[in-house]
Amino acid sequence: MQCCSSEALFGALGRWKIKLSVKEVSRLHQKRAYHSVISRNRSHLSVLSRGQQFCCLQGWRASGSIAVDPIQQHRLRLSDWFSRLPSEEQHFGPSFSLDSIHVDPVIRESCLEETLRPLTDLTLQSQLQSPTCSQNVSITQLFQPNSSGQPVRNVVLYGTVGTGKSTFIRKLVLDWCHGRRHEFHLIIPLSCEDLSEVKAPVSFSRLISKKYVHLRDLLPTLSQQPGVLFILNSLEWMDLDFRMAATELCSDPNEPLSPSSILVNLLRGYLLPEASVLVTTRPSAIRRIPGKYVGRYAEICGFSDTELQKMYFHLRLGHKDADVRETENLLEMLNRNLEHHSQLSAACFLPSYCWLTCATLHLLYYTKPGGPVRTLTGIYTSFLRLNFAGEVLDITHPSKISLMLYVARFVGKLAYEGCRARQTRFSEADLNRCFNVALNSEEDTNLLSVFRTDTFHFFLTPSIKPGHETTFVFTIPAMQEYLAALYVVLGENKTTLQRVGREVSEVISKAGEDVVAVVNVLSKFLPLRIFALFNLLRVVPRLYGKVSGQSRENIAQTMTSEMFREEDAFNDDVLDQINSSILGVEGPSQNTDEDVFGKQEAFELFPIFMAGLLSRQNRAMLDQLGCSIMNTSAFEITRALKKHLLRCSLRRLPSSELMDFLFFLYEFQNEAFTAGLVSSLRDLDLSTVRMTPLKCTVVSSVMSGSGKPVVEANFSSCDLDPDAIRVLSPVLRRCQSINLQMNSLGPDSCKEIKDILLHPDCSVTNLRLCNNPLTSEGGRLMAEAVAGNSSLTHLSLLHTDLGDEGAEILASQLGKSTRLQELNLAYNGIHDQAALRLGEEAARHPTLDRVHLYFNELSDSGLRSLQSLGGVRILVSLTEGADASRHWSLILRELRANAGGWDHERISSHLTLLLRDLQSSRALTGNLLRKARLFRVETEVKRMLSRIQQGQL
Repeated sequence: MQCCSSEALFGALGRWKIKLSVKEVSRLHQKRAYHSVISRNRSHLSVLSRGQQFCCLQGWRASGSIAVDPIQQHRLRLSDWFSRLPSEEQHFGPSFSLDSIHVDPVIRESCLEETLRPLTDLTLQSQLQSPTCSQNVSITQLFQPNSSGQPVRNVVLYGTVGTGKSTFIRKLVLDWCHGRRHEFHLIIPLSCEDLSEVKAPVSFSRLISKKYVHLRDLLPTLSQQPGVLFILNSLEWMDLDFRMAATELCSDPNEPLSPSSILVNLLRGYLLPEASVLVTTRPSAIRRIPGKYVGRYAEICGFSDTELQKMYFHLRLGHKDADVRETENLLEMLNRNLEHHSQLSAACFLPSYCWLTCATLHLLYYTKPGGPVRTLTGIYTSFLRLNFAGEVLDITHPSKISLMLYVARFVGKLAYEGCRARQTRFSEADLNRCFNVALNSEEDTNLLSVFRTDTFHFFLTPSIKPGHETTFVFTIPAMQEYLAALYVVLGENKTTLQRVGREVSEVISKAGEDVVAVVNVLSKFLPLRIFALFNLLRVVPRLYGKVSGQSRENIAQTMTSEMFREEDAFNDDVLDQINSSILGVEGPSQNTDEDVFGKQEAFELFPIFMAGLLSRQNRAMLDQLGCSIMNTSAFEITRALKKHLLRCSLRRLPSSELMDFLFFLYEFQNEAFTAGLVSSLRDLDLSTVRMTPLKCTVVSSVMSGSGKPVVEANFSSCDLDPDAIRVLSPVLRRCQSINLQMNSLGPDSCKEIKDILLHPDCSVTNLRLCNNPLTSEGGRLMAEAVAGNSSLTHLSLLHTDLGDEGAEILASQLGKSTRLQELNLAYNGIHDQAALRLGEEAARHPTLDRVHLYFNELSDSGLRSLQSLGGVRILVSLTEGADASRHWSLILRELRANAGGWDHERISSHLTLLLRDLQSSRALTGNLLRKARLFRVETEVKRMLSRIQQGQL
């Protein structure tokens, strides 16, 4: 890289408003002045990119022949490295940084006896209890003298997975880089995971200089530097041996040793005895450091205080890109749920689960169309990658088994059996039954002990429900379904015969490859029938291939049967269930009987997670976790699944179940698979489903992949808004019939509907906007849409508050419509003059056949004038002259379907007037057939009037 010249350097400083006088520039040749300038302008220098900082530092060195301060350069480099957030944080927005969202976890000092007590003394119940954290310590107190007044050199900070050890270290380093930690002159972080990969002997000086090359000149005097802190992160990656016979004493930082020997001597105090050491580790690795070398044990306890949880949620959810009112409402519901001492507050004891809760809420509430695709399965997989990527259960065990694979096999087995039995609480006997399967040797027992100590609390916690304190539940309920899905998709739910068959198949297949060369030689000298035995070596793998294919067929069958369980048909859709589990349920609980509640467990996320885990992106992340799903396996499961789903998707599903099915396809993220299934859907009935931004995105994404139009889309009573209409527009304009009634849509929504109707590809023929407050402004927009549309034949604007102004605007534009056949403007407060103008325009229209104007503010003379118009049927009353109207049943049917949201007093007065007309017509006619017909209609009106007055309609 080419460094800055002196002129370029001062130009850069000028642009960043760093003011240097001539005298200050001349004094740059003096080291003390140089540091003064750096200190005074540190905030400006930090604004520069890393490359600009380096150029500026090199420029100062070249212009003044001054050695760059290695510690200041170290601060800049560390700040750059530790400020970079993982990719999982990117969907929260560019404004996020560790400084803005960090909440310090609770840390308590523990005694040696408590820390090192034998694992056999720990029952599952005691392990999973939240610590009291009575002796809290702050970060600044970690290296202060202990209770006996002895100085503290080595501190061991331990905690189970998910308590925030790594985040704590990142924040500590960043605070030092930004000048907020003055206890230490120099901090040198070292990753034990990286050190475990170093195989050749290396000196401590070389080890540091390879990672921090800018500290090379400082290393010879490192032992003389005051306030040096070494951070050894994740000690569980190192197998340390403090026995004198195994690790020799060494105080020379330039002598090559193995990394484990270097750490042993550093912790002993032979190497750099004046330096302090902070070790972070899981609880199972604490014994690797003898207690005499540890000055203080500190346990990181996460967010044991509910106020810390609230603070974390407020900082993360209240970002500047979010809607302020929606965020405040969200935080209020979340806080109420935490204050009720719900299972959520127990789960959010772990900061990592606070992250998962925020990520899920961000998906549910802040999903925007056009942004990067985020799926629920992807969030859970990313969450596990953040906590377990590259993690090995026990580095000292020869198997080096992936921690996540161990979880998938044994915790996944517990989760899967719970899903099959519709069970969410587990006794200690249930836990032992699942984990004792693998206890075939002393090594397996040790692995289980490590797992119980370090990780079990991450997944299971004691139930807080009264009377069930001795049972355990999954810390986050949805995690049970995720792990059950992972257990199935990985093929871990094999029978014993299938497991043995796989092993035998692999052995025989390998043997068959080994003898091929020998067979090729001997076939020239021996009879051919002798080689029939060798052919069996090739038959066995094929037979096992058929067995494994049947296993994948069973996986597809499991996914289908779980998705279309009949007992789940009347549950809320899964997205609302997740929302309720996080934010709680407003109002009284529907069921308090425990047996009834247990039978209603839906586990609808279980098949959805199975679909999501088969997506390419999630399989790539699972591979990083040591849980590989082969491409061929995913292909065969997908092919079998499509066959089962095609049979089930053709039947009509309840609205919530259809939403779950679309969400299933969205999680799959397989366009070809989705298009093949969606093409079989003729109707899209999502009525009464609360359409959030995420659900609209799901529907639009899934349904847009198929070129086949939908016959009918029913979105009535779905809480739609203009944004929802905009997101759904690619789907709506390909539908023949659209029902948007009872959604509180206003004029702003009419702008989006107008764009749909004026789109060149619009296929809409029937549009129902009943019971929406469109007002006259919305009527103007709908009139413009009708005038420019070439497909619409039926339009219902019943009870949309159009008034006379809206009716007049529609009348003025009606002649421009070329295909409209039916227009419903009933119950809109229209008076005689506007109604007559509309009727006259309708009578002149070439295609308009029927206009609904009943339940409007029409006088008797106005009714007669409208009924006398020829060329169009205008429905204004239940009577036509001295006879009942041919459309009386249609009028009453519309009333019955919509009366629930209408003004009952106003409708009662309209029905009373209609009843008077019926009685008058019946008295005037002498035709017995007409009298009977009028009496029948009159009876129906009386029955309906009675039900409205009693509040039954």
